[in-house]
This record gives sequence, structure tokens and C-alpha cells, in this order.
Amino acid sequence: MLRSLTSTLTSTATTITEVMQFQVTYIDFDFSSDDPTWGDVDPDYQKEVTEETIGQIWEAVDEDDLVEEITCATGWCINSIDYRIILS
Repeated sequence: MLRSLTSTLTSTATTITEVMQFQVTYIDFDFSSDDPTWGDVDPDYQKEVTEETIGQIWEAVDEDDLVEEITCATGWCINSIDYRIILS
């Protein structure tokens, strides 16, 4: 029983990952579409999405997770991103 509990606690401890805070300082979204029926994305909308993302604090485990979080929140893929890590 003790061996099973120790194994479970060790396994759980290794899967817990510390979440960091990132502040986006620059971002370039991929506003293109493979669907020809969509047409071009309105430049004002592109500017709005970009401006709402820059300066925001995002919580993520690492850079890949940060990109995934922003992509999920905005619905757009990211070409390029710069950020700073916020230290507590």
C-alpha cells in the first residue's frame, strides 16, 4: 500500500508544472484564410485583435503553451510573437 501511494505521489508531483505569466509586447497574426469564400479580413478588425492582445498578461506553462492560449482565445494562428516574462 505504501509503495503504491508513494508511486502515485511521485507521479503526480512530476506532472504538476508551474504556470508563468507572460506579457505580449509584439504579435503578428496570420489573418489569411484558405477558404476563398471568406475574402480579406477587415484591417480594422485585424488592428483590434492585435491591440487587444499586446500588453495583456497571459498565463501559460511555456512559449508553446502561450501561443496555444492566444490562438484559442483569438481564433487566429500566430506568425511571430515577442513577450516578457512577469516575475512574481
